[in-house]
Amino acid sequence: MSLAVISGVWWYGSRNHDFLTPPSEARLAEILAQTQSSLPTADDSDARPAESPEIKPSTPAPPPAEQAKPVIALGDLSKPPSLLEYADLAQNGAGQVIDLATLLETKGETQRALLAWERVLDLGAANPSQTIAAISAIKRLRPSVPDWNTDPSKSITITLQAGTGKKTAKILTPILEETAREIERFSAGILKVRTKLSAAQDTKTATGPAPVALWLAGSTNDSRTTGVLSFTIGAPETLNDEVRKQVFKVIQGYIGHKGGQTPPPSWIDGAPVSDAMNHHITRFYWRELGEMLNRPPEITE
Repeated sequence: MSLAVISGVWWYGSRNHDFLTPPSEARLAEILAQTQSSLPTADDSDARPAESPEIKPSTPAPPPAEQAKPVIALGDLSKPPSLLEYADLAQNGAGQVIDLATLLETKGETQRALLAWERVLDLGAANPSQTIAAISAIKRLRPSVPDWNTDPSKSITITLQAGTGKKTAKILTPILEETAREIERFSAGILKVRTKLSAAQDTKTATGPAPVALWLAGSTNDSRTTGVLSFTIGAPETLNDEVRKQVFKVIQGYIGHKGGQTPPPSWIDGAPVSDAMNHHITRFYWRELGEMLNRPPEITE
């Protein structure tokens, strides 16, 4: 049934067409023209096979540019420096002061270089490695720099005081005098140090050496004083170092507490205590100590 239907439809649609006679050349040309006009225009981009995108090797990102260090201003080198030279720069941290100190050394400005290294200790808020570097530089430079003050009349007078029993006082007296002369030398002439030893009567019940009390005061009887540190003498041959150690602690504590500043760094284990007195306490610290002790007495309520 379906074949009959299809055959009928085909016969009806093609009954007037001649499938045996070939078309004329004119008819072929017409058919060709109609066919070409009905075809979509070829696009060059469609005609070419799609090319794979070129894969370029990735270029590594450039490393971040290092921040240029600020130019170090040396200032007027012909002008005599102050004892507190480079204090403003020290507020920016110890690193910048170290850069300046190093540059000043290379230019032969030893006095100024020493001042810069001292600012690392007293005002630079240095970390441990910076502190060690500054102490090493101060130790290296101090012998080649003249005393800051060469006029004895301009020295600030302070008093190194001690109290102990009479027997101990006999061996303590020369050590106290020697320590006073060392402080004068270490302070580069800034301080004049007198000594005062108070000897109390030895008690009959005492079985060992009398304790020793040490402190510093200004030049007059009513001057300000540091705190008092007491210790007991062990072997007599260790008394020299023990006195210096206690004096250093007195100074260190007074500058840090009363002066409101970073105290001098403690001595390095194994190093002589005199090294700490000489290289850890800056000349500015010595002057501050003398000036603070000679201010008017504090008013106590």
